[in-house]
Amino acid sequence: MRTYGCQMNVHDSERLSGLLEDAGYERAAEDATPDVVVFNTCAVRENADNRLYGNLGHLRPVKDAHPGMQIAVGGCLAQKDRGEIVRRAPWVDVVFGTHNIGSLPVLLERARVQREAQVEIQEALETFPSTLPTRRESAYAAWVSISVGCNNTCTFCIVPALRGKEKDRRPGDVLAEVRAVVAEGAVEVTLLGQNVNAYGSEFGDRQAFSKLLRACGEIEGLERVRFTSPHPRDFTDDVIAAMAETPNVMPQLHMPLQSGSSRLLRAMRRSYRQERFLGIVEKVRAAMPEAAITTDIIVGFPGETEEDFQETLKVVREARFAQAYTFQYSKRPGTPAATMDGQLPKEVVQERYQRLVDLQDAISWEENQALVGREVEVLVAEGEGRKDGERRRLSGRAADNRLVHFAVDEDAALRPGDMATVEVTYAAPHHLVADSGVRRSRRTRAGDAWAARNGRPPAEPAPSGVLLGMPGVGAPAPAPAPVGGCCES
Repeated sequence: MRTYGCQMNVHDSERLSGLLEDAGYERAAEDATPDVVVFNTCAVRENADNRLYGNLGHLRPVKDAHPGMQIAVGGCLAQKDRGEIVRRAPWVDVVFGTHNIGSLPVLLERARVQREAQVEIQEALETFPSTLPTRRESAYAAWVSISVGCNNTCTFCIVPALRGKEKDRRPGDVLAEVRAVVAEGAVEVTLLGQNVNAYGSEFGDRQAFSKLLRACGEIEGLERVRFTSPHPRDFTDDVIAAMAETPNVMPQLHMPLQSGSSRLLRAMRRSYRQERFLGIVEKVRAAMPEAAITTDIIVGFPGETEEDFQETLKVVREARFAQAYTFQYSKRPGTPAATMDGQLPKEVVQERYQRLVDLQDAISWEENQALVGREVEVLVAEGEGRKDGERRRLSGRAADNRLVHFAVDEDAALRPGDMATVEVTYAAPHHLVADSGVRRSRRTRAGDAWAARNGRPPAEPAPSGVLLGMPGVGAPAPAPAPVGGCCES
């Protein structure tokens, strides 16, 4: 399965995998040609469209050579383009939207029997995704959705039109799922929503999100709680207090800025201004001096002047973000910004973008260098470090979500999900290195869960049945960032 886009899409992909496995499908081996290929798409930036249609084109001869293969396209781009996908790629079998992911197994079967494409797009949510079966990609960390949809009207964003109005889960349902994933071995949970700190607006409790954070602090065995993404408009003091006072809520905050110019924020309909944003940063730092704050920034929004851009650079200098996920403005049909005057030339946007990246990289490097010599506890991860094998390292995330690569002995028994305390010896802009070895380590239930998931007895037979997956059709997609993305708040 190939996923394009934000954390919401990644979590939806876990639901889709669970649905298909519940219906009798099995994940295809990496070297096998799958019987079913599912694309779960995003519609926030133009490159998602290009990548989807490019990969569909690469996949056509594979399907021609394997009669019976089925291709399905879902997610935000499917919700937006609807019948256009089948028109441009008539070899696609199923198109389904963001509101009916639970229909995928039925649509695949209907397409197989009727031998024609099935396009089913619902305008409203059929079933809250968290009630569907799930195949979680990680044994030690889990996404838990607390809401879907968004009530904001940002002029650059098409997500509210595709995901619908915000719908909140009841707190008891959320906490029940958190307890369930912890019982399965997870030690880290990320609460997920398009605008998490607006949680509770549907049932009239403005402090519902801070109460939820505190309730997570009472769950035995849950060591790390994160959330993404809040909107500065809804970020209240009770949330900051809950973060600071709940030991297992991590000292990390991802809060999208988008622009430092109050004039542009107004044009974006962001409903806060520069002073409000910096005020939140100041309060968070006062309550949690060690907190790592990350953000999203768009460069080249229609009408952006050099003065506007300088205001963004000013906020970056003052906020001193640990990381910033930076994007060049992408015109999305159907959004108010797409028809605004003042669309900027590509070369102007590129030049400003590079200045922003250079500044943020310098700040990130300085902030990371301040950690050299400190001990950090790392949750050992799977697949975070591409060169770990050749350098005898493992990788994982510190409490503040910084990526740490650390040296291990040949006989190290650490597994993904275990904890390691290491001393930072080197800092780069986007990661830390600890090459002096592991100071202390702790085997966890999450490590046991990972081992149980991956430890297959030698005599176990190879999988059989219908295979599900994604063949090699070009360069693999990069791993999604831990936080960030314009389709969030």
